[in-house]
Amino acid sequence: MSTEIKVPTLGESVTEATIGQWYKKAGDRVEQDETIAELETDKVTVEVPAPAAGVLQEIVVQAGETVEVGALIGVIGEGSGAAAAPAKTVEKAAPEGAPDGSDTTLPNPSHSDGVPASPSAQKMLAEKGVAASDVAGSGKRGQVLKGDVIDALSKGAASAAKAPAAARAPSGAQDEVREERVKMTRLRQTIARRLKDAQDTAAMLTTFNEVDMTAVMDLRKKYKDLFEKKHGVKLGFMGFFTKAVCHALKEIPAVNAEIDGTDLIYKNFAHVGVAVGTEKGLVVPVVRDADQMSIAEIEKEIGRLGLAARDGKLTVSDMQGGTFTISNGGVYGSLMSTPILNAPQSGILGMHKIQDRPVAIGGKVEIRPMMYLALSYDHRIVDGKEAVTFLVRVKDSLEDPERLVLDL
Repeated sequence: MSTEIKVPTLGESVTEATIGQWYKKAGDRVEQDETIAELETDKVTVEVPAPAAGVLQEIVVQAGETVEVGALIGVIGEGSGAAAAPAKTVEKAAPEGAPDGSDTTLPNPSHSDGVPASPSAQKMLAEKGVAASDVAGSGKRGQVLKGDVIDALSKGAASAAKAPAAARAPSGAQDEVREERVKMTRLRQTIARRLKDAQDTAAMLTTFNEVDMTAVMDLRKKYKDLFEKKHGVKLGFMGFFTKAVCHALKEIPAVNAEIDGTDLIYKNFAHVGVAVGTEKGLVVPVVRDADQMSIAEIEKEIGRLGLAARDGKLTVSDMQGGTFTISNGGVYGSLMSTPILNAPQSGILGMHKIQDRPVAIGGKVEIRPMMYLALSYDHRIVDGKEAVTFLVRVKDSLEDPERLVLDL
């Protein structure tokens, strides 16, 4: 008796994934619920547990290939695994013009010639009357995926087809042998596409201010030990910044809004995304209903999400629904930056390095721990006055943190 290994449900709106890697090979012994494969989606990495104990009898889909939810990717059979079962291979038709299969030339990776679109993409192409050849595919060997069709339709399939990616100039012979070509992960492809889409779609503008961190640093120094003892989590800066952002969003709701066609959607809640750098790229888990949380609750949730991100344990629900984003480049030493919007959100706050600088206080020059703040915003929704006011409110809350406690 054999047990099929299928792609699990990946979350709302996620229909496809790429096989990142197999942790077992055909013939290996596996235990029930043991992680045997890893799937990469547009948002997160998902582990595939063994549905039963036995021997991994067959690997149907190899690493790097695209699969849909519910697709068969492997088979577990009975046995102890002492004698490795030979891996079954699926013979693939040789490309036209190479009946012996010796021609290994692949299609242009930016096009889908020779590789049929995924089933969900084919359905959408048929519904919209768009040819697959007019859509640039991001899947394996240029396969057109559903997300590619959606992107093409949002921009106009014709314009998408007329604007192929710029060709890379060939390297010299001496340089080529020292280069390493690595396929972009699905997450990195998604990051690249979304960031470029945000630049192409939003009327993005950035406004700056600076904040004197003296009051927050003094408060943190005074209570950090007691805070950690009571709440079991360290008192960092993100709790203060998240709370300050929530206060400012209530006063300037346009920064917490998004465009839907010709409508503006105002969010009467604050799901704050916190950008986290991982080995595989930048991810933005979401602190849901941050406006209803205390600083301690915010710190606990950020700690949980940060740990899950570094361990690759984030779920799709952890990544969805954000209404505003905070990016802390200061942890890497950044002094100033212009963060890119996390579409469809209309605002993102950039935090930076705290640096001692001379400032004028009461007519005298003093050395204070200062941080530059940057707010990038969608000028289609947010006016300059609103953007500046929002950033000033964040600054005021941080320079007088008692305002956060008193809800002022």
